[in-house]
Amino acid sequence: MSEGKFRHELVGSMSQGAAGNPTVAMIEAAFAHHKLHWRYVNMEVTPEDLGAAVRGARAMGFRGFNCSLPHKVTVIQHLDGLGESAALMGAVNCVVRRGEKFIGENTDGKGFLKSLQEVIDTKGKSVVLFGAGGAARAIAVELGLAGVKRITIVNRSAARGTELVTLLREKLRVESELIVWQGNYAVPAGTDIVINGTSIGLYDANARLALDLNTLKPGMVVADVVFSPVRTALLDDAAKRGCRAVDGLGMLVNQGVVGVQYWTGIDPDTSVMRKALEAALGV
Repeated sequence: MSEGKFRHELVGSMSQGAAGNPTVAMIEAAFAHHKLHWRYVNMEVTPEDLGAAVRGARAMGFRGFNCSLPHKVTVIQHLDGLGESAALMGAVNCVVRRGEKFIGENTDGKGFLKSLQEVIDTKGKSVVLFGAGGAARAIAVELGLAGVKRITIVNRSAARGTELVTLLREKLRVESELIVWQGNYAVPAGTDIVINGTSIGLYDANARLALDLNTLKPGMVVADVVFSPVRTALLDDAAKRGCRAVDGLGMLVNQGVVGVQYWTGIDPDTSVMRKALEAALGV
């Protein structure tokens, strides 16, 4: 890299099969809007080359990078430390250079929480969360850290659901229970927030959760991690019943916002980033 005023600060994205990553457009739009001499570089990295890629990022002075599957867990052995939520989840999707150290963070849940808190104060609330995979786990941890009162995990796999409930109870001291998902789930009275943390509905506007829609009540917040289509069947059904709908695109945008904050120290313009992401996704 050249020195002086022409030198770019670099961050990147390490994934396997990195082509067409819409995050690039969103992050670069933020850099351009705020007149930052930074670049976000998309890199395809195989699992066997991950260690070399991280060492290369260090050597080239990267300010950080994102990483996606299958690297979210295996990258940890190549880092110098973890943020609080990343340590609890055991997964990293955002790495930040702090001094001479690479610190692993997880913005999956943070992005979702930021989007959710734009419409409701989560502290003391009762939550129903469908799923117990990576996205749901990240969301549950951030909700726990944000002070929700209760989280009900609804999941088809009892083993994975139990693991998440145990984490919430023992590490975060959050009241939690597992409901093994069989048939149409009835949302209990007193629930404030309902979240689809699964991939049901992704790229399929007609796909629906096995959910008793009559148990969605006016005033509930219903959120979906699915970003394409932006308006899922779940959100349409919820809106018809007087619920407040939160789409998955906001989560994706806010993940990027948190990443830019970590890397640059600035608060980027969210509207600029969302517009760029929408254009990249064609929505």
